[in-house]
Amino acid sequence: MSELVNIVIEGKSYQVEKGLTILEAAHKCGYDIPSLCAFNNGKCSLASCRVCLVEVKGARGLVASCVYPVNEGMEISISSPKAVNARRTSVELLLSNHNKDCQECSKNGNCELLHVAKLVGAREGRYEGHKTPVTIDNLAPGLVRDTSKCILCGRCIVRCKEAQGIGILGFENRGFATIVSPADNRSFSNVPCMQCGQCTLVCPTGALMEHDQIALVDKAMAEGKKVIVQTAPAVRAAIAEEFGEKIGTPGTGKMVAALHRLGFYRVFDTNFAADLTIMEEANELMERLTNGGVLPMITSCSPGWINYLEYYYPEIIPHVSSCKSPHEMMGAIIKSYYAKVHNLNPKEIFTVSIMPCTAKKYEAQRPELKNKDGIADVDCVLTTRELGRLIRRSGINWQKLPEEEFDNDLLGEYSGAGVIFGVTGGVMEAALRTAYHTLTNKEAGFLDFKAVRGLEGVKEASLEINGQVINVAVTSGMKNAKQLLEDIKNGKSKYHFIEIMGCPGGCINGGGQPYVKPVFLPNEDDDILATFAAKRASILYSEDERQVVRQSHNNKDIIRLYNDYLEKPGSHLAHELLHTTYVNNRKKYN
Repeated sequence: MSELVNIVIEGKSYQVEKGLTILEAAHKCGYDIPSLCAFNNGKCSLASCRVCLVEVKGARGLVASCVYPVNEGMEISISSPKAVNARRTSVELLLSNHNKDCQECSKNGNCELLHVAKLVGAREGRYEGHKTPVTIDNLAPGLVRDTSKCILCGRCIVRCKEAQGIGILGFENRGFATIVSPADNRSFSNVPCMQCGQCTLVCPTGALMEHDQIALVDKAMAEGKKVIVQTAPAVRAAIAEEFGEKIGTPGTGKMVAALHRLGFYRVFDTNFAADLTIMEEANELMERLTNGGVLPMITSCSPGWINYLEYYYPEIIPHVSSCKSPHEMMGAIIKSYYAKVHNLNPKEIFTVSIMPCTAKKYEAQRPELKNKDGIADVDCVLTTRELGRLIRRSGINWQKLPEEEFDNDLLGEYSGAGVIFGVTGGVMEAALRTAYHTLTNKEAGFLDFKAVRGLEGVKEASLEINGQVINVAVTSGMKNAKQLLEDIKNGKSKYHFIEIMGCPGGCINGGGQPYVKPVFLPNEDDDILATFAAKRASILYSEDERQVVRQSHNNKDIIRLYNDYLEKPGSHLAHELLHTTYVNNRKKYN
């Protein structure tokens, strides 16, 4: 049991756990001190914003409650005139150097600075004067940076280091000229940034956002193109949150209904292509296992991970599966097989991917993912957040939408294995279901390879299939993956197959997912906010269990695709359409 200490807040006595900060202790006692950390799930970065100042008896001056620990007998005043005025002044000073184009800002409705300004009673125009020179970086496909909206809280800096271990962002310059940026104030397009978007999840303002591509969809529809949309599995696990639903609320049926009403020519599920990915990936793994290929083989469906690979570990490219990511496979099949069957001109098809990921915006523009005629597999990528904006813009009432099914037109069937791609361990589990069948020519009596489930940083398992032991590992977030990669680099890896996802927890926690901020989710309790990724994951596992077909190789549409068009996994045509290559970018940004 944790040691308790006695404290006093606003004249009332409480017992709280030793080691808590004043901010945390106050929250447990029923006080929510105005702060930016509180909106960041209680996580402080550098205590630089000074918004959460409180008065502590005996302390020299006011203290930042987000970093100041409680101790026995501490007396805290949150509402003293001195503390109230100090918090208001802190916010007013932040606003004095802030671009207040709130009406046009994409973060409108989710701006933590605007919310805390209201809480502390900040007065407009209290401090006016010279402003820090502005940098607007919109050159990278995935991310946009606008220093006019940055409040120097440092949360993005910490997140980049905690999640990915690379520290792309940092404080540049000194004093009033300080900004947050990549080294030398470079563009995101000119540094080894994964484009994962984890920084956008924690930015309190609109200083870091995804590169909005809704206008590209509008243009394609206005031009009369066949605009075909697909949605990743993780999107259904979070889209309902955009409309005030509780975390853990499935959104599949309403999402499909909304997409039908938005005028898309066809609404497909990327899960079909996830099944296709498994067919190709499992075949590639079996080829490597039986023919002495390069091992361990590593999954390739996360573009953030692929970016990291090309920047930091290009020497292990031979270990990575050559399979395209599922949405890119889907785009390639739409513009070849689907177009051929329906007598459509691929140049008149515009493919849109709704993804939980900002890195996929970069991925869609890779030259390696165009066909021999220069036609891109995927023309446009929207995040889950962008889909929310698109639905709201169109006046669609989410709560009144019916439950509808994806279009079943050649590419409609999907298995439970495809659904779980959206969570860390899902790709591995899906692949093992099919690998078991490939090695034994039998169906696994157990469908759930639960040893690879869970949100831990690294998971490992050894499975014996038909007398052959296969060692596997699963990881997400590059900080967690680094040791596995170092072992491979140094020839010490004991694994045959490794799944790597760029974002911690997998796609359910992708950089394009809805913001999880307590202040904007008043109906959620602290436990749910702390385990939101697990709640989203449960949606995908539940959908998997409900599916009649739960193995990729039993998907009837996949079987027909191979019989009628691709011939077999790993065929010449399959390699032309569904596989790709990688490049060594280690020296690109030096």
